[in-house]
Amino acid sequence: MQFAKRLQPLQFNVFAEMDRAKTKAKAAGQQLIDLSLGSSDLPTEAHVLEAIAQSLGDPSTHGYLLFNGTQAFRQAAANWYEQKFGIKVDAQTEVLPLIGSQEGTAHLPLAVLNPGDFALLLDPGYPSHAGGVYLASGQIYPMPLREENNFLPVFSEIPAPVLAQSRMMVLSYPHNPTSAIAPLSFFQEAVAFCQQHNLVLVHDFPYVDLVFEKTEDGQGDKENIFPPIPPSPPLPLSPSSPLAPSIFQADLDKSVSIEFFSLSKSYNMGGFRIGYAIGNAELIHALRQVKAAVDFNQYRGILNGAIAALTGSQLGVNAAVATFKQRRDAIVSALHRIGWQVPTPQATMYIWAKLPTHWSQNSIQFCTELVEQTGVAASPGAGFGKFGEGYVRFALVHEPAILTTAVERIAKFL
Repeated sequence: MQFAKRLQPLQFNVFAEMDRAKTKAKAAGQQLIDLSLGSSDLPTEAHVLEAIAQSLGDPSTHGYLLFNGTQAFRQAAANWYEQKFGIKVDAQTEVLPLIGSQEGTAHLPLAVLNPGDFALLLDPGYPSHAGGVYLASGQIYPMPLREENNFLPVFSEIPAPVLAQSRMMVLSYPHNPTSAIAPLSFFQEAVAFCQQHNLVLVHDFPYVDLVFEKTEDGQGDKENIFPPIPPSPPLPLSPSSPLAPSIFQADLDKSVSIEFFSLSKSYNMGGFRIGYAIGNAELIHALRQVKAAVDFNQYRGILNGAIAALTGSQLGVNAAVATFKQRRDAIVSALHRIGWQVPTPQATMYIWAKLPTHWSQNSIQFCTELVEQTGVAASPGAGFGKFGEGYVRFALVHEPAILTTAVERIAKFL
């Protein structure tokens, strides 16, 4: 049986590889502490579950859900965005429901790229960004993220011949896996660059709320290596007022940009697979055309739960941020105690740790042997791109005591 050549680049997946290693370790009797997958272990809020539960008994929610039936959700998403960022959003033309933001980032290249066109992607970056380009028969130009540049790409390094064939750029800050935050000035530079070169600017924004509080001096956590976000125009007061900027604070007219949101992180709804895109009306329409050929929408009850999340109390979001900050502090302190000097991230639910010298060029072997010998599972940096080699990512998906135990096992392994 013969398959399409576009599948060849998709044969390696960091999460699938680690899943096999974890299964092998469990079979050998290891007690697994899984820090490899960024799936929140925190519960979905009760008022969200109640909205979904009430929908189950309503027969009108049991049929296909087409675009016009998503109006209430799209309006809730538009209102949420306007509250948070102070930018008007048209729920009819500038919002599209998604089965998680990953669906959107994977399908958008089908609407933007012709075979052979380049997409400019962050390296390291989230694997599905590359997957969507490959499925669209596009080419990838990796924009290196280096510690000395605060894990931000340098646009002037992109070769002119590549730029001439490029149609889109994908950014994502706060960033997975490095946990870096991009200042508004960087987004302003990115928007100007994309406008100049006629590029679609994609911003994947699932960690909008997972930014840890500022210190009294307003500069973020003092030990953080990433630069603070410069002051931006005042935003409406909100219980979850963001510390990370939206791309539309730089692209006020939505001239070239589309931004993807997910309820997986802020609202602990990963298993419900619900997200949405906001952006340029033409881009939203093009993505809607692709989506119409692939699927309808989720069960209406899930959208009702998402509406409850977006419009209800945001105290649960604040509690989740506090929980991940506590976990961050616990694992960073534990790693420092064993002599592994890692920076303290200002955002996301990850630790991006430079490997000890002995392992600096083999993150996959490190993670494989670590889980086999200790039961501690982490994600190898190489799985996120060439420039991720030499690093490992730990996800903060357990309580502090378990994270400390994981570090104790790592110490014995090292």
